[in-house]
Amino acid sequence: MVQSVRGMRDVLPDEARRWRSVEDRIKYLMLGYGYEEIHLPLLEATELFSRGVGEGTDIVEKEMYTLTDQEGSGITLRPEGTASCVRALQEHGLLFNQTQRVFYSGPMFRYERPQKGRYRQFYQIGAEVFGAGGAEVDAELISMCYRLWCDLGIDRRVHLELNTLGSSSVRKRYREALVTYLTPLIDQLDEDSQRRLSRNPLRILDSKNPQTQALLEDAPVMSAFLDEESVANYERLKELLNQLQVPYQQNDRLVRGLDYYTDTVFEWVTTDLGSQGTICAGGRYDGLVEMLGGKPTPGSGYAIGLERVLLLHELDHAEREPRSADVYCCVVDPAQHGWAMHFIEQLRELAPDLRIRLHAGGGKLKNQLKRADQTGAQWALIAGDSEVTNNRVAVKFLRTDQAQVEMGLNELAAFLNNAIQS
Repeated sequence: MVQSVRGMRDVLPDEARRWRSVEDRIKYLMLGYGYEEIHLPLLEATELFSRGVGEGTDIVEKEMYTLTDQEGSGITLRPEGTASCVRALQEHGLLFNQTQRVFYSGPMFRYERPQKGRYRQFYQIGAEVFGAGGAEVDAELISMCYRLWCDLGIDRRVHLELNTLGSSSVRKRYREALVTYLTPLIDQLDEDSQRRLSRNPLRILDSKNPQTQALLEDAPVMSAFLDEESVANYERLKELLNQLQVPYQQNDRLVRGLDYYTDTVFEWVTTDLGSQGTICAGGRYDGLVEMLGGKPTPGSGYAIGLERVLLLHELDHAEREPRSADVYCCVVDPAQHGWAMHFIEQLRELAPDLRIRLHAGGGKLKNQLKRADQTGAQWALIAGDSEVTNNRVAVKFLRTDQAQVEMGLNELAAFLNNAIQS
């Protein structure tokens, strides 16, 4: 039997129901903040990510799924959404001298070692703001996340880590100082850090190797290299977060793994998912649009790892899984199935918010009612000889002791609409 590719996973119906519920709440919140949805292609020119994400990053060097098409062009399954978002808005003339607030969702692809909460195909929902600089936008994005965690009931399980990388010139000076400090110690660094030293030295700060972390204890810190403007911007951000009552922790080693970040960087992390602790990350990238060929345009955003948010949400809310159906219609005689189908279609028009499933495949009424119970439905409708003759259905209450009753179409629709709204 052919099985799924390693690192690619199936989302089966039970999980898909939870997935949809959480995803819809995230999108609803983003719409409430005035962000508009954008749909991006899975495939992009490889150059987009080598220029935007950075040739020295792990993503570009080791993790991208890249191929050559029939025209000889390099194309890549998108490993992240921000560069794609910039490309799309820039290509369609939606960036220069404009402010855009957009969000996107969908699968991303990275060739990483698969484990729980980390897959080679993973799902992100991202929010981006272009054309607006300053700490106010960063604070809005961070507070939007905090509101979401509170809405999902996982706020006690996550905390915000915050840092600033300063301007590009600040980052350049710090990079030089870090390389100067680490070069004499190169033989003591782990293999990944040795490779990063010449291409992406700031990523060494994020190393999980204990020996490398010990070497970094006396390394120069970014805060010592910040200019007045960077300090003022960072202090303003913290002031706004305090006013918004969003708790945070300063992490001087937080740098993020993509080259395009400047100034604010942040991660929402948890200790409840083992090694996969980051559920959302982002920051400011004022130079990215220019790196990709556009006019200088400030940008800021974040991406949520949906699988990890779902894992956190299930720790406290597994018992609240949504039902696959509200109403399940049983048909006593297969000859009455056509009548039942017509009745249910009319009911769907009158009660569009209900999830109604019509039994298929025949079988005894007892077995059909068992199936109805398994869906989590609250009501079973029974279409038998007398019901069809009278153009009515029997209504069986599956979650209460209320006695079975018969109802016509309009009466049933009114009852069900009232029941789900109360």
